[in-house]
Amino acid sequence: MPVSPLTARKTWRTLEPLHGMVYFAPEASASYADLGIRPEAGYFLSRSAAMGAVRDSVVTATFYNFRPELVRSSMAGAWESVSPAAILSARLAVADASLRRMLGSAVGSPEMERAAHLARLVAQRAAERCSGRPLFAGHAGLDWPSEPHLVLWHAQTLLREYRGDGHIAALLMHDLGPVEALAMHAASGEVPIGLLRSTRGWTDAEWDDGVTRLRGRGWLEPAAPGGGLALTTEGHAVRQRIEDVTDRRAVFPYQAIGEDGCHELRSLDRPFSRTVVEAAGLGS
Repeated sequence: MPVSPLTARKTWRTLEPLHGMVYFAPEASASYADLGIRPEAGYFLSRSAAMGAVRDSVVTATFYNFRPELVRSSMAGAWESVSPAAILSARLAVADASLRRMLGSAVGSPEMERAAHLARLVAQRAAERCSGRPLFAGHAGLDWPSEPHLVLWHAQTLLREYRGDGHIAALLMHDLGPVEALAMHAASGEVPIGLLRSTRGWTDAEWDDGVTRLRGRGWLEPAAPGGGLALTTEGHAVRQRIEDVTDRRAVFPYQAIGEDGCHELRSLDRPFSRTVVEAAGLGS
């Protein structure tokens, strides 16, 4: 069934809080600590475990925009003390506990069951095209949970990784390295520059080099007072092309339910996502 790229984007955005909360909910750090995992390693291990006990270089490649040294130091020795299966089990328990805390009785509602059904149809359609999407493929090989709220969470996790792999392909197509991609994201104003710089681990010199390269390509305005970043007209056009390519490459799964199904899924999920955001499940 036909679906527009805009519909695919809107549906992903509406459901995204249900996926994103698993990295920031307090249940996450507590669960991984019980396994002896350092706080800084939890994100990298929990997201990469679906691919098995891969090297830090594989995590760096598939996550794309983190400094390799940050990934290496965070993951050092971790797979020697904990298995991917244990991490995946803990992650699912985190999703279960945090969604139950934030959504309460809604986890067992008919709306949740219907939303889970629709989202699973979309995610299963995505699994028909794993080629070139390594992080998605790892997650697509996992068993489906049985409870509706976990089915919905798992489905959105798959769709997030499906879209993310496609986005990285678009970045490569435009010859944008990790730092340049982050700088353009920051210049768009969608995410605070301080957050991107503090969480990705790049040094000041590496960041400045990336910004300089973008200015050399005419995609960032000259240096502004206070160190702020702004896209040029050409930079805006390039970023829009990247987003458009990402949207088009994410359409295929949503064709499983069509425009009407996507509208229904967004309507069903919107109260769930709003509750998660209001419960601070995504952090600050």
